[in-house]
Amino acid sequence: MKGAPTVAIIGRPNVGKSTLFNRLVGRREAIVDERPGVTRDRHFGAVDWNGRRFWLVDTGGLIPQAQDALNRAIRNQVELAVAESDVVLFLVDVEHGVHPADLEIGQYLRKSRRPVILVANKADQLPVDSRHLAFYELGLGDPFPVSAAVGKSSGDLLDRVVEVLSTPDLRPGSVTDPGREPGVHGGEVDVAVVGRPNVGKSSLVNRLLDSERLVVADEPGTTRDAIDTPLRYEGRTLVFIDTAGLRKRSKVDDDIEFYATLRTARAIERADVCVLVVDAQDGMHVQDLKIANDAWERGAALIIAVNKWDLIEEKDTNTAVRGEREIKARAPFLEFIPFLYVSAKTGQRTTKLLELILAVAAERDKRIPTHEVNEVLEALVDRQQPPQPVGESVRLLYASQIGTAPPRFAIVSNRPEAIPESYTRYLLNGFRAAWRFTGSPVSIKFRRKREQAAHR
Repeated sequence: MKGAPTVAIIGRPNVGKSTLFNRLVGRREAIVDERPGVTRDRHFGAVDWNGRRFWLVDTGGLIPQAQDALNRAIRNQVELAVAESDVVLFLVDVEHGVHPADLEIGQYLRKSRRPVILVANKADQLPVDSRHLAFYELGLGDPFPVSAAVGKSSGDLLDRVVEVLSTPDLRPGSVTDPGREPGVHGGEVDVAVVGRPNVGKSSLVNRLLDSERLVVADEPGTTRDAIDTPLRYEGRTLVFIDTAGLRKRSKVDDDIEFYATLRTARAIERADVCVLVVDAQDGMHVQDLKIANDAWERGAALIIAVNKWDLIEEKDTNTAVRGEREIKARAPFLEFIPFLYVSAKTGQRTTKLLELILAVAAERDKRIPTHEVNEVLEALVDRQQPPQPVGESVRLLYASQIGTAPPRFAIVSNRPEAIPESYTRYLLNGFRAAWRFTGSPVSIKFRRKREQAAHR
């Protein structure tokens, strides 16, 4: 959606912003809960209506007078969303009438000089509902009544948005103008930034983007949704997904935490590369290993970013090596995963992280010519034959790469069921020695000769 305009939804807490966002986007992207304050970051979604495409941005609930750190951060995010938007949907609640916060937000919007559509939500009694008329008091034009929960007038609202966006004097959108086409991969690299709560994931993404795109606060768990944020680097589009901190399932006793954890798992599932952020001071926990294993098993390339490296005072050139050796002894697959020691606070090695993301993405997409695969396989078999159980001898006949992202190989054998796991690992290690596939999982599937012949 290169050059697509941006529409921001703002309003005080609990007026139905995320419900409206989900309704207009057409899927359950944002977490919805009756409690206020669930949405904290700007959440992006693509909308295509009557041939017009635009980005829709969900924001946290705006409390104009609140002075605590978290609400100040949310207010900053809302102000950024408004400043970078082409149209603002100001959402109010007809059930509660005109709220003092609505008056303050209305005054702020008049100063913003952005086109505003005043949307009166929860008008469930349409078309006879007239409670929206009270909001003329805000001085922002005709209130547009809708019911986001049941979808009443949502199509009419989209018509109105498209009409306003078609006004010639609107400037192009700038929030998400990275050239990303929704639903089309187009050479993009989806990067899920994952890890336990409060290890610095949002700070790291902000450092990479060089902007305060994501809410950062000392309170753990401030990121609850998975946020897509594109970045152009070295001619490629990296789409960062800053995810909610994962916790052990036994500790997820809150519905919001549960759905955030579920959404994080989905982010890992659709990622090309996962950056697992680990706190240098806390070390790598069992939960970190589980996250790494989940990403690996789902086929994502993996990088371990050890954050807050600047806080480790007593370290030498071997500190990182010793730490990696201990970690890899606990999980052998980590032997193939690059570790990078960074500081989101100072920016130490963060550019190197961008380079590494592109490198492991390329390794994940690597394709090996069939003749080369067979040459390596033949050399491996000559060096060590597969175990020979009683009966017919086991032979490996030929092999080919059958897929990428991640790399997958098929080896045709006369007795595939007789090949033990230990020999499969030997072959995998041999393939890695030949072609590396750094940071990417690799798999081998054995096929029986007659099945291959029948398939042909």
